[in-house]
Amino acid sequence: MTQSFLRKALKIAGLLLVTASVSNCGYNQIQVQDEQVNAAWSEVVNQYQRRFDLIPNLVEVVKGYAKHEKEVLTAVTEARSRVGSIQATPELVNNPQAFQQFQNAQGELTGALQRLMVVVENYPDLKANENFRDLQAQIEGTENRITVARKRYIESVQAYNTTIRVFPNVITAKIFGYQTKPNFSVENEGQISKPPAVNFSN
Repeated sequence: MTQSFLRKALKIAGLLLVTASVSNCGYNQIQVQDEQVNAAWSEVVNQYQRRFDLIPNLVEVVKGYAKHEKEVLTAVTEARSRVGSIQATPELVNNPQAFQQFQNAQGELTGALQRLMVVVENYPDLKANENFRDLQAQIEGTENRITVARKRYIESVQAYNTTIRVFPNVITAKIFGYQTKPNFSVENEGQISKPPAVNFSN
């Protein structure tokens, strides 16, 4: 009876020790922040998808008024095609090369759209078109949402990366194979601090 009681006491003590170790090793915190990164990434992808879906209508409306701007329209279409060829899966945030490819493709599309918007300034009838003005408002709103979503993603990745690099969490991260996640570059961060100007009401 004494041995049985001793075994139970040792089991309980062992369980308490394991529980205390797990709660102090940062494992749960890493899980929570990993999920926050995934949620923030989903929102980034969601907003980029929204922009992606608006572009064909924008190109068609512009094409109707600016037939001579083939080069600019082609650049937008090709940049959109490159974005569409990248699978923005949740795993992408754990692959620095794939993440950079995604970032570059989105940057090219942003640049192509900005050049298109500059060209539009030369077509007053296009700027007055109701369909175009509606698309303008939708794209402007989407660019703002992209900026907010990327900012939240940047912050969540920064928090996660910091968590897995501090002691004792760094040991837990190494044991379970957690690595730092890629983030939007500082150079790009400066570009996204304000959305592209798409105001054609002048």
